Amino acid sequence: MRNVASTILMMMALAGCSAPAVEPIPGSITYGGQPQTKLTKAPVGSTFTKRLIDQNGRRAEETYRVQPDRSLKLISRRSIEFDFPDGR
Repeated sequence: MRNVASTILMMMALAGCSAPAVEPIPGSITYGGQPQTKLTKAPVGSTFTKRLIDQNGRRAEETYRVQPDRSLKLISRRSIEFDFPDGR
C-alpha cells in the first residue's frame, strides 16, 4: 500500500512538470517574432513542419501549431540524421 501511495504522489509531481519551451533559432519561422501574415485558412490547432539547418549545421525539422489567435507556436525541433528520399 505504501508503494502505491508513493507512486501516485510521484506521478502527480511529474504531471505538474512541463517540458522546456523550444526557442526559435535563425531559420525558424518565429525567429525574431511572429510572421507578418497570419494563417487564415489553417484550422486552429493544426500542425505543420519546416525543415532547416540548425545552429550546428545539421538538418533539423521543426513542428509548429496554429494558435487560436492565428499566431504560430514552435512546439518541437528534432535533428534529421538520415533522410532517404525512397523511404529506406
